[in-house]
Amino acid sequence: MLRVDVAIIGGGLVGASLALALQGEARKRGWRIALIEPFAPGEGYQPSYDARSTALSYGSRLIYEGLGLWPAIAEQATAIERIHVSDRGRFAAARLSAAQEGVPALGYVVENAWLGHCLWQALDAEVIHWRCPAQVEGMEATADGYRLTLDDETLIDCSLAILADGGRSSLREQLGISVNQRPYDQTALIANITPERPHAGEAFERFTESGPLALLPLSENRCALVWTHPSRDVERLLKLDERTFLAELQQAFGYRLGALKQVGARVPYPLVLIEAAEQVRANLVVLGNAAHSLHPIAGQGFNLSLRDVRALADTLLASTAPLGDLATLQRYAGIQAGDQARTVAFSDQVTRLFSTDQPLLAAGRNLGLLGLELLPPAKRWFARQAMGMGTRGNPQ
Repeated sequence: MLRVDVAIIGGGLVGASLALALQGEARKRGWRIALIEPFAPGEGYQPSYDARSTALSYGSRLIYEGLGLWPAIAEQATAIERIHVSDRGRFAAARLSAAQEGVPALGYVVENAWLGHCLWQALDAEVIHWRCPAQVEGMEATADGYRLTLDDETLIDCSLAILADGGRSSLREQLGISVNQRPYDQTALIANITPERPHAGEAFERFTESGPLALLPLSENRCALVWTHPSRDVERLLKLDERTFLAELQQAFGYRLGALKQVGARVPYPLVLIEAAEQVRANLVVLGNAAHSLHPIAGQGFNLSLRDVRALADTLLASTAPLGDLATLQRYAGIQAGDQARTVAFSDQVTRLFSTDQPLLAAGRNLGLLGLELLPPAKRWFARQAMGMGTRGNPQ
């Protein structure tokens, strides 16, 4: 039997970020934190053409700066200096720039492997106790916390359990926490591509008949592609040879970056908005994709989770109540409720509006893009949402 103060179930980007946010004060207070993760991190960072990536908002940069991690992340981060938003076949477009917003960048694109490497390297083994590879197979509430049963039959008792095991969390289901699901009937096709021209730090978001398409700048003049299609069409795209696939993508995106020359491995992600009906119980917090899983085209999911992490760490460290105290956890939930509601609504509405080919809605969308370009207040609001700075309590 192992006894810890906090057990974080899921050592991915969200779980590891929370461990780092708690680490300094945990050391002073004598807290023991267990980080339980089924997949062992690699010994070192291995560059790969096909590496998956995350778009970090400018607000997320400020959070990582506060944790002392940004200098390491920045070594492999590609700055988004401009965002070009357009609608295929229509005249309107909106352009956002870091210079106009008075910030170094609107956001940053970082390979997940590098971000994870930076986080794991920053964790202090004297405070954060890795259980990896290990899987939590069962959880049961006790008088003063939770008892976890691992796949090797180890038992861990904790005062506070953090459920950060992803959008398909089996433990969430095991605990009877229901989810609200809104399917989009779309699948995102994720890949890295190489264009003919330098991307020069510009991100593109383009709305096509099949659904939204995004190209985000990466190192070595690669771009991260997120291309949404009706789910029924994705199998066809996966089977296309490279030349035919690039030709179809070129037709949808255009020639702003010249000819599209190379595409790596294509991976499909069915899209559904998932929200857990409960995010806190006594001695329990649901975090990350287990709490809310958003459409990737608006680039809000991980950034919202990171704001949740910061708010949870701040609330726990400011409280004098025992770890797991329900009133404290409800205070955290109340702090983040508005941010989550606004971010989910922004992501969902942008996705639905820009995934339709109905003439009236498409015309309204066109006027909306034109309005963003012509009306500075609207454009600034949109930019602040994109930067993860549009919600109360974000770092300024």
